[in-house]
Amino acid sequence: MKNSLNKSQIERFSRQLVLKNIGPKGQKKILSSKILIVGVGGLGCPAAESLVRAGIGSIGLIDSDIVNLSNIHRQNLFNSKDVKKFKVNVAAKKLKEINPLTKIKTYKSRLNVKNIKNIVKNYELIIDGSDNFKTKFLINDYCIKLKKKLITGAISKFDGHIFTFNFKDKKTASLKNFYQEKDISDDVLNCEFEGVLGTTASIVGAMQANEALKMIMGIGQNLKNQILIIDLLNLNFRKVKFKKKNKT
Repeated sequence: MKNSLNKSQIERFSRQLVLKNIGPKGQKKILSSKILIVGVGGLGCPAAESLVRAGIGSIGLIDSDIVNLSNIHRQNLFNSKDVKKFKVNVAAKKLKEINPLTKIKTYKSRLNVKNIKNIVKNYELIIDGSDNFKTKFLINDYCIKLKKKLITGAISKFDGHIFTFNFKDKKTASLKNFYQEKDISDDVLNCEFEGVLGTTASIVGAMQANEALKMIMGIGQNLKNQILIIDLLNLNFRKVKFKKKNKT
């Protein structure tokens, strides 16, 4: 990357550049970063939009689903004309319109044991917007193996959970230290089973993007070995600590 920002970049990101914690140095980190978003849904859509607007250099989008009418109330990259179209195709087109300079790669498939390593290895940070714990645990395991940064989100009703992990740090606990895999089911924090308010998805997805930007630039506090629990119905926000165990 060039040593200095060009005129267009300075104008586009001017309100970020004036922040003392960011400035040109932080913006250049954003412009050179590579992020994979797993699941282009209620969390993935607002996360992707926020990151592209911030100037992320490269984004990968993985999802095998098509847009359904029931998606539109909470997945802010889609509208009624997008029904029956592949989510990754629609999202990529709209994100390019927001910021043509962001490189976008789409994967029209579901993340699984066979493809995860070859996909995840190309990105420095993973945003988990998946809607089932089998996928979340799979992402967790491979981010540990490949020493990646991971931001996990989950939503249901008016509630959200957010985790941040930097697996380059050996002292970092994992998702399995909080959720016990054998005791968890997909009706926990899953909007398909329990419903969700659209604004809950937008807020949690945007917060995942916020944590990603902070991690990329190395600023502020993070959620190492903590979970942020959000109750938007009663406006309660709390952090709960948990410990790393010998096996994750």
